[in-house]
Parts: sequence; structure tokens; C-alpha cells
Amino acid sequence: MEEKIYEKLVEKFPNSIQDKITCNSNETYIHVDATQILEICKYISKELGYPLVSMFANDETGMNGKYAIYYVFADREKVLMLTVITRIDPAAMEFISISEEIHAAALYEREIKDLFGINPIGHPNAKRLVFHSNWPKGEHPLRKSFDVRHKPGFANEEIFFSKVKGEGVFEIPVGPVHAGIIEPGHFRFSVAGEPIINLEAQLYYTHKGIEKMCEGESIEKCLYVSERISGDETIANSLAYCQAIEKIAEAKIPPRAKYTRVVFAELERLTSHLGDLSGICQDVAYGFASYQFSMMKGWAYSVADELCGMRFLRSVNKPGGVRKDFILGKESKIVGQLKEIETELKDTEKIINSNSMFIDRVENTGILKTSIATDLNAVGPSGRASGIHCDARKSFPYEAYEKLEFTMPEHNNGDVNCRMHTKIEECYESIKLMIEAIEKMPEGEVLVAIGLLEPYKFAIGMTEAPRGENIHWVMTGANNTIFRYKIRTPSFCNWPAVCHAVKGNIVPDFPLINKSFNLSYAGNDL
Repeated sequence: MEEKIYEKLVEKFPNSIQDKITCNSNETYIHVDATQILEICKYISKELGYPLVSMFANDETGMNGKYAIYYVFADREKVLMLTVITRIDPAAMEFISISEEIHAAALYEREIKDLFGINPIGHPNAKRLVFHSNWPKGEHPLRKSFDVRHKPGFANEEIFFSKVKGEGVFEIPVGPVHAGIIEPGHFRFSVAGEPIINLEAQLYYTHKGIEKMCEGESIEKCLYVSERISGDETIANSLAYCQAIEKIAEAKIPPRAKYTRVVFAELERLTSHLGDLSGICQDVAYGFASYQFSMMKGWAYSVADELCGMRFLRSVNKPGGVRKDFILGKESKIVGQLKEIETELKDTEKIINSNSMFIDRVENTGILKTSIATDLNAVGPSGRASGIHCDARKSFPYEAYEKLEFTMPEHNNGDVNCRMHTKIEECYESIKLMIEAIEKMPEGEVLVAIGLLEPYKFAIGMTEAPRGENIHWVMTGANNTIFRYKIRTPSFCNWPAVCHAVKGNIVPDFPLINKSFNLSYAGNDL
């Protein structure tokens, strides 16, 4: 299949395709002429139908004297990752923007401009994304020449937002500091009366420099970093990281470890979704239902405590498998606890579905149209609620998922109600998957040694996090270190979708709509 795609590209762009690398069973990397990147990416996206799922730059000046930009496309039907690579001359430090044709590229290109100082020519609005207000110009931390110990000075740059003009139109600024203990994010509403005309989000107030932090560090240390990207996606992130390392090492993971990973991944999904459902009910003052979902989330934490003693599920994954046999001897107790949650969930679902006042608040509120969701590559429950029927566990099956049975929810209206019911249905499926994985789990070891990794090899790790498709790209360095670690969590794809979903709704509905997505600030502000 990879060969057929390569032949199509060579036939269509005979003078622009330079060379091809196929690795890790389903990853194809093709170097192309940078001047043709827009036409090539447009062909892959529009003609072949592959969505852009990640995009990033890499400082390879020490390897070949140039920077590189990677455009990662996915064929979700044929289980193929196609990455197009262009090289950038350090003397020019610019590349042709593709975001006018492929809208999902817009944020990636702004990120590259901030972190590497490579300018996207033709970008419709290339304002700062990662660094804003107080970050000095000319400082680009993901260049290898940037010393991680260097502390940049401060700037005082005004942040510009899109202006909507017209009689009766005014702005409502919200944040970056919010009530409660959530992380900072600024939302600029343009409204005419009550309806929202436009919403622009400014994030990255807590940029942590994770990708720079991992440069030159050992694969063991970077595992601990991956677990701490976003507290409620510990398993999803650490597993994606481990997958990339294991592909590079060509390691054969023990079957029991694969089933164990499924149990923890689904427990994380169940816990996350129950918390989201509680939050949705809380935002419409439906206290009873909120307390019910919150109680069930507490029960799920009890399962986590029984398995590994930590509700955030840290120190479970390790390159080569899992740290120890967490399941052995606990099977019947865990299954019993999961069935109790399932029974309570069924009763609570019946109650909320019979409450007409509640249904009236969530139906047709915050609609994310299928066309917009597709354009932005909305992922996870947010995408599935809008008619994008894809799930990495099925499109790119990993661990033991291909040996287990589960149903992917299908909804099309894209409103709060659809996102809520997508998560309810996924809770049932997660419980079913955990029980099935425990029952089918084979005996044996749970960890193999990784050994010494060859430098400058690379691989993609992909998981279906609670919020959606989660992609980590790793390039190794010398002596089992990391040369480049690119993290793309589902929240990065879905934050722009929130801004579209609120249009036409009233300002008081924003907390409800936002909660139905429940995106991670920490998972976005890397």
C-alpha cells in the first residue's frame, strides 16, 4: 500500500519527490521539494482524503545543515501514516503556508514560527501562539543553539484579537484567571446582544517547555515527563511515548502487558468521562445527576487505588511493557467494582434522559458542524459526536484492542447532548473492555528489556486518549537519549472547535459548551 501511494505521488509530482523511507511497519516518510509543498499537501488531503494529524519542525542542522518540517497525514482506513518532509535553508528561515487550503495546519504553523523562528509565508494570521505578551522577539527555544539554561528577558507586547465591527457589537473578555482552580486561558467574545458572533481563545499562559526539556535527556527521564503532560491523561501520554520507543527498539511486548495496558487505558477513559458528565450536569445546576457521576468517578478512583495505589495512574507504563503485574490476584474484585459502576450508570442515565428540562438545555446547544469538525480534524468524543466516526483503537489498533470487541458511538448533531451521550456510551464500552481484557488476559511476563537504541531513528506512538487521538513522535539521540520529542495531544486539535461550537449561542451557555468538550490546558500548553 505504501508503494502505491508513493507511485501516485511520483506520477503526480515527478520532479518534486526526492526519496522515501518506510519503517515501523506502517510509517512512510517522503522528502519533497519545499516549493511544491502546498500542492503536494493539498493533493494528499483533498484527493487522497488523508487528514493532517500533526505537523512540526526539527532542527537538523547538526545532521544535514538544515531545518526540517514534517507534515503527518493519516489513512485511517488502511492503517498508514504518511509523513511529508521538506528541508528549510537556515539562511531563509521561511516556508510556504498550507493553512489556507488545509485549515488544520494553521495552529501548527504558528507554533513552528514561535518555537523555531521559521516564518509561514501566506499564513492568514500568523500572530504569536505559544509566546505572547512578555516573550522577547528573536528567542526561539527549539533551535539546538538555544541554551536551556538561558533565561530570556521580558517584553511588553500587546496581544491583538480579531475585531468584529458593527452597530451594537461589543466585546466581553474572560480570563485568563478564572474562578476555581482551573488553569489560565483568555477568551475574547464578540457579541451582539446575547448571541456570540465570534470567540477567540488565547492559551499558553502556562507554557512549560516540555519538548525542549526532553532534548538530550535519557529515555527513562522523558517517560516521567510524558506521564506529567496532563494529569488526567497519564496512561494515554506515557503509552504513546512507550510505543514510539518500542518501535525504534523493535521490541516484542509480552501479551499480558498489552492486556494490562488496555485495562489501565480504559480505566483512565472511564474516570475522565464520568468527571466530564458530572461537570455538564453541574453547569446546568442539575445537582443530583452531578453528584451521581461524581460518586461513580470516586468509585473508579477506588479501582485505580486497588490496582496501582495512585488515581493518576503514574508509574504503570514502561518501555517494554508495564512495571509489574498489577492485575494478578485482583481480577474478581476489580470486575465486581466495575459492575457496580455499570449498574449505577444505567440508573443515572435513565433519570437524566427522563428530565425534559435538562434535555432542553443540552439539545441543539453548542453545535459543531461536521464540515467544521472535519476541517479542523476534531478528534475523540468531540469529533465522533459531530459525525467523524474514527477512533485510534480501531483505525490504528494497538496493544490488545484488535483482540477485543467494542462499539464506537455514532452521533451526528454535534451538540452538547451528542457529546454527553457519546461519553456515556463510551463509559459502558470501557467497562466492557476492562472486564473482557481481564477475562482474556494470558499468563506470562509483563516486561522486556529495551536495550541500547540506535541514534537518529524515529517513530510515531498513537493512542486514543479520553479526549481523542493522541500522537507522539520521537527521534532518538546518542546513548539512549532523546533528540526530538513532538507531542500532539487531542486538546490541541479540539480547542479551535470550541470557538466554532459557541457561535450563535448565548454567553451563559459557554461554560456548558466548554465543559462538554472539557479540554486540557496543560495538555495544550506544553
